[in-house]
Amino acid sequence: MFDFFTGLDFWVAASLVLAFAFVMAFEFINGFHDTANAVATVIYTKAMPPKQAVVMSGIFNFLGVLLGGVGVAYAIVHLLPVDLLINVNTGQGLAMVFSLLSAAIIWNLGTWYFGIPASSSHTLIGSLLGVGMANALISGIPLAEGINWKKAIDIAVSLVLSPTAGFLLAALLLLGFLKFLPRSKMHKTPDTRKMVDGKKHPPFWSRLTLVLSAMGVSFVHGSNDGQKGIGLMMLVLIGIVPAHFSLDVGSTKYEIERTREAAVYLQKFYQANETRLTQRISAGQVNGSEMPAKFKCEPAATQQTIGSLLTIIGTVRSYDELAPETRSQVRRYLLCLDDTAKKISKLPGLSSDEKNDLAKLRKDLTTTTEYAPVWVIVAVALALGIGTMVGWKRVVETVGEKIGRQGMTYAQGMSAQIIAVIAIGMANVFSLPVSTTHVLSSGVAGTMVANRSGLQGGTVRNILIAWVLTLPVSICLSAGLFWLATTLFVK
Repeated sequence: MFDFFTGLDFWVAASLVLAFAFVMAFEFINGFHDTANAVATVIYTKAMPPKQAVVMSGIFNFLGVLLGGVGVAYAIVHLLPVDLLINVNTGQGLAMVFSLLSAAIIWNLGTWYFGIPASSSHTLIGSLLGVGMANALISGIPLAEGINWKKAIDIAVSLVLSPTAGFLLAALLLLGFLKFLPRSKMHKTPDTRKMVDGKKHPPFWSRLTLVLSAMGVSFVHGSNDGQKGIGLMMLVLIGIVPAHFSLDVGSTKYEIERTREAAVYLQKFYQANETRLTQRISAGQVNGSEMPAKFKCEPAATQQTIGSLLTIIGTVRSYDELAPETRSQVRRYLLCLDDTAKKISKLPGLSSDEKNDLAKLRKDLTTTTEYAPVWVIVAVALALGIGTMVGWKRVVETVGEKIGRQGMTYAQGMSAQIIAVIAIGMANVFSLPVSTTHVLSSGVAGTMVANRSGLQGGTVRNILIAWVLTLPVSICLSAGLFWLATTLFVK
């Protein structure tokens, strides 16, 4: 399983181990930083004892990572441009990994210490953006080409819309409870319940809903945020030891055949549209915008790239048959063809069928490059699950007592958690990273407004300040660290 250490220089092997530790530290911190939000309401409302709640949350986070797939993982990876992913050398890989992880860990620990529900997702994305921008400046390429801005915009939209949706939908759900069940005991706070009814725990159905929705939040958090850790680990492995992890050596014969057929289809498509494509490329126009003088993967060389790829994998039944260096070359070809297919799909005049075929083709081209070994998934799941069981108290107090001017009712906790499960679950379906922290805390804030409880200005102000500052701070911090690392250590 760890045979990739064989033959590595000592300093590269040591750096690889240290990078693993950094990723595990990030996920561990993510566990007690973000997942505290998943158990905040269930602990505050006394639906579950704290120790039992965090243990159960840790278990469901673990399961979420194991069963969540890798769609969100590679949405994170592909924030970085194709040229950085295929041209990275070991030194750049180390600088990239340590810079973005150090920046993310520093900001996460700082906001956790002050009990501010800041977002690990925002932090990680900002760190990736900072590395990409710094690499562009250092390499002398246009800043606009330093980041996959289309992917960045998609992610930014999801990060903005998800807490907004959490706020509005949680408020509407609570208003529904108030309208149709106005006299229910679910509208009591834990203190009122104890004083009026003399009982410590919520009513049975409220308690059951709180517990199930809390575990649901933990599961979808694991399947979303856990994938970010998987993406980071694959960045580490591909960036430092690309010869061993550039392709999934466990790919089946069928998967390799799909990849081969996708390349052949693209070749035929190119041949059938050669005149039009040649004119567009020579004019330097794609989707109405000027193409950079040095395009990432040279669309004009697509036919040559396909030919080289098919020469290598034409009769391959298993990637184990290829030398490690050849696997890296195949990965380069596949990423280039995927990038070119994406550009072609934006050309005017294509029918909807052609665009759909190109979209399916891109999935087949990346089926053996977008993967994660089982041991990576299990390691990230363990780090996130164990981290969940530590350090939860600071954020629980903030979510339960410091967002609204009054204590949270059972109905408010239920509303916020149910909406969080739905919102994060939908993001997982579309492979979009979102912030559990912001979805849940905005949901709580929405219920406070709907319940006319009012909001505590100081806490809301701190959350908003952290929300506004997280991206620019993490961008600047990771960019600065990357520049420093490349200046001092990368030749």
